[in-house]
Amino acid sequence: MTLHLHDSKTARLQPLDPVVPGRVGIYLCGATVQGSPHVGHLRAAVAFDALVRWLRRTGLDVAYVRNITDIDDKILTKSAQADAPWWAWAYRFEREFTDAYRTLGVLPPTYEPRATGHIPDQIDLVRRLVDRGRAYADGRGNVYFDVRSQADYGSLTRQRLDDMRTTEDEAQIDAAVEAGKRDPRDFALWKAAKPGEPATASWESPWGAGRPGWHLECSAMSRRYLGDEFDIHGGGIDLRFPHHENEQAQSHGAGWGFARLWVHNAWVTTKGEKMSKSLGNVLSIGALTDEHPAAAVRWALSTVHHRSAIEWAPETLPAAAAAWAKFSGFVERAIGVAGEAGADEILLGPDALPEGFVAAMNDDLNVAGALAVAHEHLKTGNTAIAEGDAAAVRREQVLVRSMLDVLGLDPASPQWRSCLGAGGGAGSAEHDALDALVQALISERAEARAAKDWARADALRDRLTAAGIAVADGRDGASWHLG
Repeated sequence: MTLHLHDSKTARLQPLDPVVPGRVGIYLCGATVQGSPHVGHLRAAVAFDALVRWLRRTGLDVAYVRNITDIDDKILTKSAQADAPWWAWAYRFEREFTDAYRTLGVLPPTYEPRATGHIPDQIDLVRRLVDRGRAYADGRGNVYFDVRSQADYGSLTRQRLDDMRTTEDEAQIDAAVEAGKRDPRDFALWKAAKPGEPATASWESPWGAGRPGWHLECSAMSRRYLGDEFDIHGGGIDLRFPHHENEQAQSHGAGWGFARLWVHNAWVTTKGEKMSKSLGNVLSIGALTDEHPAAAVRWALSTVHHRSAIEWAPETLPAAAAAWAKFSGFVERAIGVAGEAGADEILLGPDALPEGFVAAMNDDLNVAGALAVAHEHLKTGNTAIAEGDAAAVRREQVLVRSMLDVLGLDPASPQWRSCLGAGGGAGSAEHDALDALVQALISERAEARAAKDWARADALRDRLTAAGIAVADGRDGASWHLG
């Protein structure tokens, strides 16, 4: 079965038909490094990490580009308020994002270009658009894209140009830039340097010293690394307009095919509102991983469909930690019974993975359906452990770990094995306390069984089951795990 993805432009599932057979080019709008990352920022990175892992698992060669916006109005404003050089401010938070990606087990992209490293490419694109009659200069150092010159403007978001008031991001609008526009719906490609801005935040161009508009970098860098036409462009749903609409206009205006499919992820919300700094409802990765293992944070972000919003609530992480504990506990016990499967063994391809899992992943990355299949094999594996069937245990370990690896959540991987076996992390205070309580009941049950007090033994087991704890009897005694 071919992978089908929901294309935001056509609003329907479309088959992935690579521009170059056997190779997939993906461009993801990355971070604007103006401040510290929170889980809302990491949603896209985690969602596309699963896409990249699945494509590679199916045998495709993936070129994955995730940019860094390191020059921007917000960066200049915030760095000035902090009395810090803008470039140092941007680099500080770029490193924080890198650390957050690493903490959550997000694979590094093939390329991670910075906007400031591609100024010549952006100037060349502006010049090309001017030469093709798609852009104009105002004589004061600004250059604008003429939206009416591009017949398909609005096609990405299915809007009529006449219904729009502006095509700029509200946060990017200022009087100096607006003044030179022929039409208020045109958007800035190149912004003239302003008095009071750092001299280091501008570059020489045919139109005078200045810097790129926000949208320009992605058109220039996607072409630099992926060519005139590539397979998938992604990002948060909030970027569809105006950012992605304007990217498409620039690239089409330059005569490039640009993105074949547009894949957008939904927000992380708190109380129904998009998680953002302006709302004051941010949750940093550092704070979250102080309370729960990073694997639980990854689980919470990975196991909801990328087009569905994640409502972040007080119970989100405890629930994710409990789910993680079921799988990591099984893997730990399976390794104890049947030995650990090697890294190569768990990289099963579509022909060897369960059909239901493959079908779910190929259906617009339906992670809920994929996890349902993983849960079935988790139950089969736990039964095999209870029956002492080492061959079946080994088989189910390989299947479960192979499926979880696609989601970046293999418990025995180098990334996660330090917290193998417990939602709170192996050896955590929470796990140790729970283990002490459960072991006391297991010992009491063993005494009842030895005395042939079967009613008492069954009552103790039922008590544990009611608490969500499964007990498995083996040759070396009973073991427990979260059911």
